[in-house]
Amino acid sequence: MYSIFFQIYVWLFRLVALFHKKAAKMVVGQKQTFRLLEEKISSDDACFWMHVSSLGEFEQGRPLIEALRRQYPTHKIVLSFYSPSGYEVRKDYQQADVVCYLPFDTPFAVKRFYQLVHPQAAFFVKYDLWPNYLRCLRRHHIPAYLISGIFRPSQRYFWPLGSAFFRRMLKGFDQFFVQNQLSAELLTGIELGDKVQICGDTRCDRVLQVAAESKHLFMLDTFTAPHVLVAGSTWPQDEKRLIPYFNQHSDMKMIIAPHQVNESRLLYIESLLKRPAVRYSQLTIESLAQADCIIIDCYGLLSSLYRYGDMAYIGGGFGAGIHNTLEAAVYGIPMVFGPRYQKFDEAKALLERKAAQSIDDEESLQAAFDALRKDAELKARAGEAAKDYVLTNSGSTQCIMSYLTKHL
Repeated sequence: MYSIFFQIYVWLFRLVALFHKKAAKMVVGQKQTFRLLEEKISSDDACFWMHVSSLGEFEQGRPLIEALRRQYPTHKIVLSFYSPSGYEVRKDYQQADVVCYLPFDTPFAVKRFYQLVHPQAAFFVKYDLWPNYLRCLRRHHIPAYLISGIFRPSQRYFWPLGSAFFRRMLKGFDQFFVQNQLSAELLTGIELGDKVQICGDTRCDRVLQVAAESKHLFMLDTFTAPHVLVAGSTWPQDEKRLIPYFNQHSDMKMIIAPHQVNESRLLYIESLLKRPAVRYSQLTIESLAQADCIIIDCYGLLSSLYRYGDMAYIGGGFGAGIHNTLEAAVYGIPMVFGPRYQKFDEAKALLERKAAQSIDDEESLQAAFDALRKDAELKARAGEAAKDYVLTNSGSTQCIMSYLTKHL
């Protein structure tokens, strides 16, 4: 029954793709998947397959991919994406032998994908689980693992009624590597407790690695003040609240990295600023000495920028949801972000540890930053709590690999 309804969904999706650019990318990309696999995977190759939904899940799976590469150098690794937003950014990722779109979960596509990849093991990151793929793996006795899994009581797997189909899907996994105790308890409640191991969040391993390998931006070494704020992945809804506060406090300097970099966004930020500012691409020793604000007008620097601040503003909280808090937390600096953080367990944990503050408006933003500026002990405690959270939840990759080396 599922396959029938899903086939109807596929037909409708392809119809929508005629008029929708993102959907069209998926359809075209999926058509190329089988050709890529035929070219790069032979019948004699030993393979691991990892599936991720998008970019965030890729970052969670990445430490494990690289650990598998080190442990099993002769194996090929197939990395599949569901979303174009993840695939387009990471399609040239060098640690995978094939990076592709996952074909739709129809019986024909699943069978063809399995025949070409013939994985020794399959890894799904966090969610984006597909019944026919899991059924195929189970039928062929291929172990399937869920990485950095996180579960909540409201999810369909735990509904009192009508959840049998979804629970059967979970039973297709050989082991669940979950992030927290609640997830383990929920799985235990549906008789999967013997397959559960709490390993934390692989993203903590990743941000520690990124911090260790971060770019040293020598020009920023002298960009100092009593307080240096790094505002990351900001949107106009963030900037219209944050920048007026910055304008009024001369003891602060700011590095601001908008989520979208284009001329209109840069001009908007410059229009709000009432203090000397310079774009990063135009930075010189002379302009740096005069600037109170540096506007980052390129991509790829944010994870290296937080080291130059002593507090952070994480953008997105007045839109669809906040961006990556762990990239800032790893540097041991307190964070402030908007009200839409509920989907992010790490943000909730950081709030509970008083490593972060959530704001709703200009008044609460002022209160949050006033407290950090005026109370050095508060700022230090918040920063220590942030770093401690990352360290406490690190080691997930090693936890998973310890299991895999015994069972693969």
